[in-house]
Amino acid sequence: MLGLVDLHKELLKNRRKDLNGIEVMKWVDDVFKNVDSQHERIRTKLNSSHSNNNATNFKREKLEEDKIFHISQIRTICIQYRLKFLSTSFFKGDYPVETISKINELENSHDVKIEEFKIVAPSILFRLKKADDPLLFAPLGNDLYYLIDKWGNDINLSRKIKYWPVRSFDNFAFSLLITSIVLTGLSHRLFFGEEGTVAQFFVVFLFFLKGVIGMALFYGVAIGKNFTEFSWKSEHDKIQ
Repeated sequence: MLGLVDLHKELLKNRRKDLNGIEVMKWVDDVFKNVDSQHERIRTKLNSSHSNNNATNFKREKLEEDKIFHISQIRTICIQYRLKFLSTSFFKGDYPVETISKINELENSHDVKIEEFKIVAPSILFRLKKADDPLLFAPLGNDLYYLIDKWGNDINLSRKIKYWPVRSFDNFAFSLLITSIVLTGLSHRLFFGEEGTVAQFFVVFLFFLKGVIGMALFYGVAIGKNFTEFSWKSEHDKIQ
């Protein structure tokens, strides 16, 4: 009968063979030094990446289908949730160690160095350090992007509703119209009682419409924010 095998001793034997006389702790230090060097290079590239449309030469057979997206699909979620899609050089948030490791593993797996990174995140993350569901991408070329990682907290669905009026000028105008109609419906009886006519309703509606438009213009000019369909790829929130 064959004897029992001590797997620990087998591991030690294989390690001695691999190290070929190199001290174990020196080998450990070299491994960590190499990893730290790779991670520092990746962090530097993330902090300095600019949009030059440099495609990353990933190995096609190793790409995951559910991580490939077209710019039009990214644009849609940016407009729906009032997010920005910018180069990582504008990003003020922190990158988790796990994300840096994923980039390193991706580069090693595809035998490539990623030279450009893009990120989807709320505009506040391009001004302050917060965690709110960023999505990190690398360009594939032809307006295709590969999702590397996501982290932070998930976006609340209420954000989609909250920023619906400022997606575009049409949404904004429609919101003002609906707001005026609702205000008229709630208050016209206070002015004309139960017997109010259509003409009187229209007068109250015009009164509220002018007021709502006036307040919207005053507030809009004061903050100078742009509609999402124009600002999602701009490092500026305000109208330039």
